[in-house]
Amino acid sequence: MIIAVDGPAASGKGTLARKLAIHYGLPYLDTGSLYRATARDLLAGGHETGNVEEAVKAAQNIDADSLDDPGLREPGIGEAASLVAPLPQVRAALLEYQRRFSAQAAGAVLDGRDIGTIVCPDADAKLFIKADTKIRARRRFLELEAKGLSLTEAQVLADLEKRDERDRSRDSSPLIKAADAHLLDTTNLDIESSYRAAIELIELMLGNGGKTD
Repeated sequence: MIIAVDGPAASGKGTLARKLAIHYGLPYLDTGSLYRATARDLLAGGHETGNVEEAVKAAQNIDADSLDDPGLREPGIGEAASLVAPLPQVRAALLEYQRRFSAQAAGAVLDGRDIGTIVCPDADAKLFIKADTKIRARRRFLELEAKGLSLTEAQVLADLEKRDERDRSRDSSPLIKAADAHLLDTTNLDIESSYRAAIELIELMLGNGGKTD
């Protein structure tokens, strides 16, 4: 079984996808970490984010064991990743990685921006997670504040708005809801409420009438 979870930054898709993977006993891949790792390795090599050749090399040589690196969650890496992600050559290199992951015998849960549209268009269940931009900025601000990072909420909001525009307007794999994906708005939902709603939607997509364990 393959579950695709898409949506913009700080919508709650990553938290939901992890919980869904545990619930269904499936491997989980945060595909955003692939782009962050690509950006991290590109910068570590002393290259600019616009260096397509080196960016592709970084994407092709990602160490899977490094995808849990806490440094991937730093704002600077996130910004660099949002500049690397629109490069079609990078997306092509990482598409193969993602499809191999989803092809595991048991299936998988993947979250990102184009899972339901490009990576796994035939996924058994697709969710598109959204939330009000100011709510997303507040969530991300609190997350960064807890890590001791000194950014204002206004800065976080501006960054999210820029990233949303880049994600939606890029030519290669833009952020859009798949036609057969179920929309889940988490604006007024806490984590547990979002999780229960996601399970119910997935069970409906699987033909189980919304029943959960």
